[in-house]
Amino acid sequence: MRVSGVSARAFRLPLHRAWDGGVDRNDLVVVRVRTDTGQVGTGFAWTPLIGARAVEALVNDDCPAALVGREAHPALWEELVWHLREAGTSGLTLMAVAGIDIALWDLRARAAGESLVEAVGRRRASVPAYGSGVNLDYPLADLEEQVRRWLAAGHSAVKIKVGSAELSRDVERVGAVRELLGPDGVLMVDANQRWDVPTAARALAALADFDPFFVEEPLPAQDLEAHARLRERTGVPFAIGENLRTVQEFERAVELGVVDVAQPNVVRVGGITPFLRIAESMARRGVPVAPHLLPELSGQLALCLPRVAMVEEIDRASFAELGALARPSGVEFDRGRVRADTGPGHGLVFADTLTPVADHFP
Repeated sequence: MRVSGVSARAFRLPLHRAWDGGVDRNDLVVVRVRTDTGQVGTGFAWTPLIGARAVEALVNDDCPAALVGREAHPALWEELVWHLREAGTSGLTLMAVAGIDIALWDLRARAAGESLVEAVGRRRASVPAYGSGVNLDYPLADLEEQVRRWLAAGHSAVKIKVGSAELSRDVERVGAVRELLGPDGVLMVDANQRWDVPTAARALAALADFDPFFVEEPLPAQDLEAHARLRERTGVPFAIGENLRTVQEFERAVELGVVDVAQPNVVRVGGITPFLRIAESMARRGVPVAPHLLPELSGQLALCLPRVAMVEEIDRASFAELGALARPSGVEFDRGRVRADTGPGHGLVFADTLTPVADHFP
């Protein structure tokens, strides 16, 4: 089974409610890898706001030369990264590679008549999930309503945003959510890189009484040394990784003692192939993985990981809830757990009624 063609198209997915910072959409790049046997694998890249048409162009213009005529297998990952190196070895390049790599894994599973979970290697039937929202700009009443919905859906673990201009606002909001959860619920906070070291130290000291399970990205993600300095001033565990890209970056975070929960994003790291390598590396170092966003794919991969924490069910922003899928994926979140029964491949069939990103440009 050899690659006979590669194509990509970028689509716009408006959010039901804008995320703070003015993010009113997610963009989706659907990638198709066709083979000489007539089989087609589907992959995707994903990004809020930035870069979808650049990823589309990289796939359409620059990837076929490295793929057409080659065996359709995820082992092409290194060669494709090398082929695209003049565009950089991270960022948009890895997002383009991710779309192809996911499609190649889809093809591999379909050719074997297996689900993606079985092709990767299922380790468990289900994984814990948590409710997650981009909600720093929500009035307190709206935040509480969101948390109540998660609790009604069976979640006992939730994550909310912190990093308000006034620390007292964060304290009030985290306290209110802790009261809703009760003493046994799992409460996580995400600062989205908003703090510096002294601000983070003061904030985490003020929030410690609410027993946060972890704080996510308290500082600029690439500054691992700053995280190490903050580590000396707080006992709150750290979750980082959505803005790290390579195995080496994750391993450096472990060496510095600043990652208690690793959060790779399968698209941002370049696809399923490097995602699994990161997860194996973290497992050898005693660090659990909580995949970042993209619940319909993250939920499947979590079932295969050697050491997993939980899966993020993002509020009203899954592909299904944004109307991106033509049919249910087979990935189900229920009563605080995620399971997957997709049939052959990863089960993600994207709708043919989506609006192309190009329609929004002159």
